[in-house]
This record gives sequence, structure tokens and C-alpha cells, in this order.
Amino acid sequence: MVSTHQLLAFSAMALAIILIPGPSVLFVVGRALAHGRRTALAGVVGGVLAALVLTAAVAVGVGSIVERSVVVFTALKIVGAVYIVYLGVQAIRHRRSLQEAIAGSGAERGGGRALLQGFLVGITNPKTTVFFAAVLPQFVARENGHVELQMMVFGAIFAVIALCCDSVWGIAAGAAREWFARSPRRLAAIGGTGGLMMIGLGVTVAATGRKD
Repeated sequence: MVSTHQLLAFSAMALAIILIPGPSVLFVVGRALAHGRRTALAGVVGGVLAALVLTAAVAVGVGSIVERSVVVFTALKIVGAVYIVYLGVQAIRHRRSLQEAIAGSGAERGGGRALLQGFLVGITNPKTTVFFAAVLPQFVARENGHVELQMMVFGAIFAVIALCCDSVWGIAAGAAREWFARSPRRLAAIGGTGGLMMIGLGVTVAATGRKD
């Protein structure tokens, strides 16, 4: 159904796209700096789930609608940007409460929130949306049939690559955060930095993208 050549070509393209820091990567780094690696990895899982949902959407034709409609694409981008800015503001507001997060207060609930946040950031990520809508279909061999299934296979490959790469970002940022956690002042500073990163990211997402 899907040839080795197709798999290798798509994997190379997906890896190149994923390695370019975008909303999902910076979101994971911001979560790791503000709340630690567990929260960051929960956000990674949320982003991976979003990638699978986007793949399914492309498979049934929604992706092409988003790609061709400036209004829909812009609305999706703005929603994502506003939400990222909101997360950044919240991180700055609660930067002095990070010591409690390190102690494990509300860890399970926080992990659930991080997963949902990661999903929302991933589902509104313009870079990923465009990739799935415009690039993924190019690797489908329609003559082989089972077009939707081929797309889901490619989406699963993308999700696995994203899971590995984004987890590395989260673990690395979480390790750096532990050094800052030895001092309440350092911890507050890193929480504020993570928030500023997300605010800057939200503004960037809102200001960039297709202009047609």
C-alpha cells in the first residue's frame, strides 16, 4: 500500500519540518521552563494527538478547505495566537508559585491541563496545518487505492517523529529548569521567561503566515 520510498521521502520531509522551531516546540520549552519536564511531556502528547486529528481532517477533505480559504486559515491562526499569549500571561502572573509545582502539588491535574493545552496549541499550529493540507497529500499514491488509510499512515509517522523530537526539547529544557529551581528567585525568573517566550510566540504567529 505504502512503498518504502514513500515512507522514507515523507519521513525526511516531516523531520525537516518538525526540527524547525515553531509554536509546538516553543510551547513545550515554555512549559518545561515554567513547570518541569512532566508538564512539558504531557504537552508533547497533546500535540501528537492534535497531529493525528489534523491528519484525519485532511483525509476527509477539511485540510484542503482550510488551505484554500483565507478566512478560515486566518481565524485558525488568530485563535492559536491568542491562546498562546494567554498561556504566557498566566505563566508570568503565577511565576512566584512555581515552587509548589516542583513539590508536586496538583501534579495529575496539571498534567491533564498541559495535555489539553498542548492539543489546542497543536491543532491551531499554522505550520502543521499547512504541512498536512499542502504537503502530506503529495506523498499519497492514489493509484494504490486506500487514500485515506495512506494519509493516516503518514500522519502516524509524523506523530512518532514529533513525539521523539519534541520530547528531547522538553527534557532538555526541564533539566535546565532544575538548576534554576535551587533558588526561588531563579525559579521566578525562569517562570517569567517561559511566559515571555509564549507571548512572543503568540505575537509572531499572529503576524506571520499567508498574505493572499
